[in-house]
Amino acid sequence: MKQIHSDIIQFRGTHFDFGKFQGEKLKDSLTVRNRENQWKVRKPRFVIDPMEAKMAIKRFAPFVWEEILGLQEALQWPMESVLREFGGYRVPYGKSGCSIMTGHDYLIRNYDYHPKTYEGRYMLFQPSDGGYAMIGPSQRTTGRMDGMNECGLAVGYNFMHRKNPGPGFICCMIGRMLLESCRDVAEAVAMLKEIPHRNSFSYVLHDAGGVTKIVEASPRGIRVREDHACTNHFEIQVEENRNHLGDSERRLSILKEHPGLEAREAFRLMNDRDKGVFSDLYGSWAGTIHTSAYFPKEGKAWFVLGGDKEPVEFNFSAWLEGKEIAAERIEGEVDTEIPFLHMDEGADWFKR
Repeated sequence: MKQIHSDIIQFRGTHFDFGKFQGEKLKDSLTVRNRENQWKVRKPRFVIDPMEAKMAIKRFAPFVWEEILGLQEALQWPMESVLREFGGYRVPYGKSGCSIMTGHDYLIRNYDYHPKTYEGRYMLFQPSDGGYAMIGPSQRTTGRMDGMNECGLAVGYNFMHRKNPGPGFICCMIGRMLLESCRDVAEAVAMLKEIPHRNSFSYVLHDAGGVTKIVEASPRGIRVREDHACTNHFEIQVEENRNHLGDSERRLSILKEHPGLEAREAFRLMNDRDKGVFSDLYGSWAGTIHTSAYFPKEGKAWFVLGGDKEPVEFNFSAWLEGKEIAAERIEGEVDTEIPFLHMDEGADWFKR
């Protein structure tokens, strides 16, 4: 078993200062060094137009652009490099797994991906210049893997496929934009219909009113449905699905066998290694790294790294009122020796 951790990062202030704060932390970090080596193997096959990216980002979440400017100032990188790493627009995204279930007052999500992509940053951000405060783990620094905002909107997403990508945003930046700009499920659905999508994902939305929607989004179309469980295939846009759906359908059948669970029972169904939803397939880009839970009505969040663990609870509502989180790190363990992006040398794509 490999010991892993996520840093708890708390910030109150402007987006620009938040970006600068993060850039200072990223300077000469293992995350940056490993990502630089990853690009040496996977050469970018795309071109980012900074003005196009700026206009696209500012249309949906204008203050996120200020965060990107703060990152650039701290890192002193060309804007093309900043956007390649942190812009979330017209960049590639790897395959992944993930399972999500909702109840009348919760959204619980298994984040299944590759260790060499994991940043290990659990973020609490309360902006002073605009946009909603949010809690959740980051991806590509500015993006969010999942999360909840101060209005009680909770968001998670599940990978479908990478074929025929479009000129749009990747999932983690879309997740961030929804949390940054939307009060509830209705506003999030409306934004998902407007956002250009690079890849095909399902976005699961849940809010303080108890509303849940699943949005099947691809570069070619958007469909909205209602359900309490989602894995890695579309149920309306079936023509978009991959050919091999056995594991996705297996996990979905387990989740659908347990409707109406209380939150703790649902969390154990997702996080226990022997229940059939948690995955150890880290080398296949589909191992469960964390399990998150969000409670919009209570303003609380749970988080755990690895399986068979009791969650760490965050009182987000109390934090919004000024009560700081005392802990600096969340720790866990996973059954793999694959290096993690944020904590190991050699978390790149070179063969050794």
